Amino acid sequence: MPTEPDLADRPPLRRRLVPVVALLLLAPWAAECSWGGFGLDGFLPVVIFLGPMYGGAAILIRETARHLGAGWPTIVLLSAAFGVLQAGLVDQSLFNPDYLNDTQYADTRAAAEASLVPGLGFSLRQAFDYVGNHILLTICAPIVFVESFLGAKRRLRPWLGRQGLAVVAVLYLLGSLLIFGSPEGRKNFLASPLQLAFATAVVLTLVAAALLPRWRRTDKRRVRRVPHPLWFVLLIVVLRFFTDVTPGWAGVAIALALAATVGAVIAYLSGSARWGQRHVLAAGSASVVSAAAFAYLVPPYSPASPAAALAGDVAVTVITVALVVGAWWRLRRASPAVHIPAG
Repeated sequence: MPTEPDLADRPPLRRRLVPVVALLLLAPWAAECSWGGFGLDGFLPVVIFLGPMYGGAAILIRETARHLGAGWPTIVLLSAAFGVLQAGLVDQSLFNPDYLNDTQYADTRAAAEASLVPGLGFSLRQAFDYVGNHILLTICAPIVFVESFLGAKRRLRPWLGRQGLAVVAVLYLLGSLLIFGSPEGRKNFLASPLQLAFATAVVLTLVAAALLPRWRRTDKRRVRRVPHPLWFVLLIVVLRFFTDVTPGWAGVAIALALAATVGAVIAYLSGSARWGQRHVLAAGSASVVSAAAFAYLVPPYSPASPAAALAGDVAVTVITVALVVGAWWRLRRASPAVHIPAG
């Protein structure tokens, strides 16, 4: 928790609430709209009804990490915990084989059943997709965008105190209860006790791992070469493409191996003193950029006319470009590149 000097040095409440509100709105849009899941007319309802849950989770995860003085490993692990919590306990889409039957993705059921985990009745392929999208799109990318628009002094500092966190926590719980109790959210499905116990155990394990003290060492003493930030965009776009090309268990193995490799590379390079917010922005925004590109190739959840679907995809492109260009411009203006000599 923040010390008294931290509280005294904080900007006025109005300035601190701007990034909070931005994250509250951006998280649901990135989670459900950035990849083409909804048409243009669905953007506002998604932000309104899913903002408390998705946005609330993003704020709580970001604030927990920043209050602890922890870095991105904590945020990623807490994001994974949220992904399992959301898909396994709240809407329970992870265990419900009929969850997508009333959407234009009903035909994906056969592919999902090709990687069912014996005894637990869920698709490992769907688990990878659901949890992975929550990590990248729902939590990490929105945090990266919002923090990139802030100055260096405010970027890694907490925005909220105890009272603010309590308000956001209540907002998140109410949003989650709304989805859990809604026919459109949980779809009147209830997972078995074994499935619920399994999901709970995974969530608790990920939270415990995220809170380890080792993730609070954020000093960077090594100076190693770091590629241009755009290489990280290409790396993650390639990852997204190749994880979708092979079905069944082989596809799951390839997806997990590629994700682990990309994560290890980024984790290794991020320990360099040359690693900066531009690299964070490149790695974090790549998921939204690739999702916006693939939006033209996938249908929305509900049927829409070609013109309406195209309008939604174009709007996604415009918003994504505005976020990326705006964040890059803000970083370039606020902190020009500094040369760090080798050796």
